[in-house]
Amino acid sequence: MNVVSEVALEPGKSSRASASLYARLEAALAMIAESQARQPSLEEVAAAAGMSPFHFQRVFARWVGISPKRFLQYLTLDYAKARLTEAASVLDAAYDAGLSGPGRLHDLFVTHEAITPGDFKRRGDGLRIVYGFADSPFGDCLLMMTDRGLCGLAFAGAGSREPVLADMRGRWPAASYRESTEEAAAMAERVFAARRDAAPPLPIFLYGTNFQIRVWEALLRVPSGSLVTYGDLAGAIGDPRASRAVGAAVGRNPISFIVPCHRAILSNGYLRNYAWGKARKAAMLGWEAARREQSA
Repeated sequence: MNVVSEVALEPGKSSRASASLYARLEAALAMIAESQARQPSLEEVAAAAGMSPFHFQRVFARWVGISPKRFLQYLTLDYAKARLTEAASVLDAAYDAGLSGPGRLHDLFVTHEAITPGDFKRRGDGLRIVYGFADSPFGDCLLMMTDRGLCGLAFAGAGSREPVLADMRGRWPAASYRESTEEAAAMAERVFAARRDAAPPLPIFLYGTNFQIRVWEALLRVPSGSLVTYGDLAGAIGDPRASRAVGAAVGRNPISFIVPCHRAILSNGYLRNYAWGKARKAAMLGWEAARREQSA
């Protein structure tokens, strides 16, 4: 499989400008994520962002390309349940074909390599990782790269770079590390490219247990703009009673956004907590739903 990002920046807009917009909208997005069972007014959401409704609507539309009202519709329970039904059928087809098969089930292009059990036990010994922070449409992000592909992508809030870096480095404690802001920025541009079909495949290097990798491979089969339950993921890997373990594996996904753990939600349609914040999860889901509609 091969990977090209589903998220596109606005034409001509740098990732830095997009990240700045996201930072201003994060409080509003947090309110939207917590108000999934109802439709808060524009005035309520704008107040959460500390803006006038007029100013908020303009800033929001610049960030995502649609109005706040339309964005909210993508996060309702009815919309979520419709997307869950769709993704379940896709995962059934993926399981029938074999999760590691070459079949293209949607427009996500992924090339991935999984670490061997022996390498995993060595905890990164002999692995050389280049890392750095960069801007993204969803705020400050940490990217970690090996010569075998992107191995880490995490998000940081204001003043939270050090704990995010410590957490990600702790996954490969025996690896050697080199910081490069320039290489991280170049990778961010590639990950959040404006065109899915204009770039070569992005290799990713999955570093986890056999069970975790099976869950992450199943996530890679969930189309952009769709959603999946933890139970359906468990069924897709042939272990339908393992929903709780699947949830834990989703939470340990080291390559956020590319391996789309944000698309996993509860069976009742509600968003579950996300490692990088429920606001960011809502932002990603609404953004992808908007891109889905625009490309239909």
